Amino acid sequence: MCKRCAVLVAYTGRFRPLLFTWTFSFLIMATLPITKRGAEILKAELHKLKTVERPSVIAAISEARAQGDLSENAEYESAKDRQGFIEGRIQEVEGKLSAAQIIDPSELNAGGKVVFGATVELEEEETGERVTYQIVGEDEADLKFGRINIGSPIARALIGKAEGDTAEVQAPGGIKAYEIVAVQYI
Repeated sequence: MCKRCAVLVAYTGRFRPLLFTWTFSFLIMATLPITKRGAEILKAELHKLKTVERPSVIAAISEARAQGDLSENAEYESAKDRQGFIEGRIQEVEGKLSAAQIIDPSELNAGGKVVFGATVELEEEETGERVTYQIVGEDEADLKFGRINIGSPIARALIGKAEGDTAEVQAPGGIKAYEIVAVQYI
């Protein structure tokens, strides 16, 4: 059995074993780094889920119930599925916010080193192409806007380096070398 999983065997009245598995990740709450902007986005999503989405799905379930025979009511089943998704997402967002370590990049003083929340300007050594990335949490990463996940290969290669250093990143096309041109905390 792996270290992250546990198996619970429960016996029914007919002596058929039922297996239940789960991970202990919900028991061991590690802090989740997130920028101030990312936390605000999650809070806004949670507010929308609780005040708009949840009441609308409850109304949809009520309407479907009013139509009668629930066993053959596709609208009822669809609304119940949507309700399950919304409730699951509410729990997920609440869990992330409760474990969040909110970091405001503008208040960082890392002495010019690349840390979580830093905005880094890079120059690919081979082509001379310049790109700018901000290192953020998993939920707020979006490459279109120059925000990369702290767990991505390029972010891991950059963490701890300073302006003028070179970071080598294993890419699908081979190893790419980037020179750190600037590090900002904005």
